[in-house]
Order: sequence, then structure tokens, then C-alpha cells
Amino acid sequence: MPSLTTPMVQVSRETPADESLVEDTFYVTVGIEVSQFLLPTAKGVTFRPAYLAVGVQVDQGGRLYGKPQRSGTFVATVQVCSGGSCREQDVTLVVLANVPWEPRELTFPGKAGTALNGEIGINGGPAGVVPTFTVTDHDKVPEGVSIGPDGHVGGVPAAPGISEVPVRVCVAGNCAGVVVRLIIV
Repeated sequence: MPSLTTPMVQVSRETPADESLVEDTFYVTVGIEVSQFLLPTAKGVTFRPAYLAVGVQVDQGGRLYGKPQRSGTFVATVQVCSGGSCREQDVTLVVLANVPWEPRELTFPGKAGTALNGEIGINGGPAGVVPTFTVTDHDKVPEGVSIGPDGHVGGVPAAPGISEVPVRVCVAGNCAGVVVRLIIV
């Protein structure tokens, strides 16, 4: 007779043994300066400098730099070194065409003590690329309000007032600064 119990499966949160990097795929835009870093899973590692795509390189510290010259998907092998030995790991660089984009909905009205629920969005940009939003001066954000990396504007404003919050919006490395205006009555 078959067992009526199911064996317990334990899920490991550890990085697979063959992975030396936290992330191995990067999205960038043709003609826009790259400013990203490879994040190793271990401390004290270095990288062998290499070309990742036309116009983009990685240096010994894991910094990706340069300006991509051609769109496409490029896979390059990077050597991650610790002590006297090096391991190879593939890095994928997805270089997107420079498609113009613009922010939309930058003003959010609200009422003190009442929940805000809005979203900063963009019009245009390459299809399928999720923009990121970074508040560059947290002191400008009113008490009780938050602006998330996904562009969500939420929280419960504590007091009335008008706030102008600087936010950096990036779409595959194509970044611009905007001002988000919160009008709380």
C-alpha cells in the first residue's frame, strides 16, 4: 500500500554552487553611458577585465562602463577571481535601442490623514522594460508618504502642504531627473 504522507521538501535560499554573481543579466541603452557593477556572491573577489559588448567593458573591480554602440543581446564570459584561482560565469548584456520616453503623472493631490494611492509612470521607452524610480532627496518627502522604486506613491500624509520631491527615473540606463509634486490639503 502506498504511503499517505508526502515527504517534506526543504527549499534552499543559497546561491547555486556554479553562480559567482548575484545578477548576471543587465539592461542598457545604445549611446547611454553604463554605470553598473557586478555583485559577487563572495567577499574579496576581483574580476579579469573584459569586453562585454561593443563599447562596454568590465574592470577589475566589477564596474561595467562605456557606451553601448549596437543593440542586441550579448553573452560574454567573465572571470571571477579569488586568491590564485578564477571561475568563469556568463554575463548577459541586453542592449536596447534608444527609444525616447517621458514621465507622466507627476502631481498627486491628497488630504492629510487620508491614504494616497498613485503611480508615477512613463510614456514611451523600449517595450517590456520596467522603469525604476529613486528619490534623490528623502528630506523633501512629507511625513507619512513614500515613493517606491516601482513609482508607487502611497502612505498617509501627516500634515497639509506642498512638497516637491526630486526623483531619478531610469529606463534601461536612460535616466532623467523629475520633480514629483505632492499637494496635501
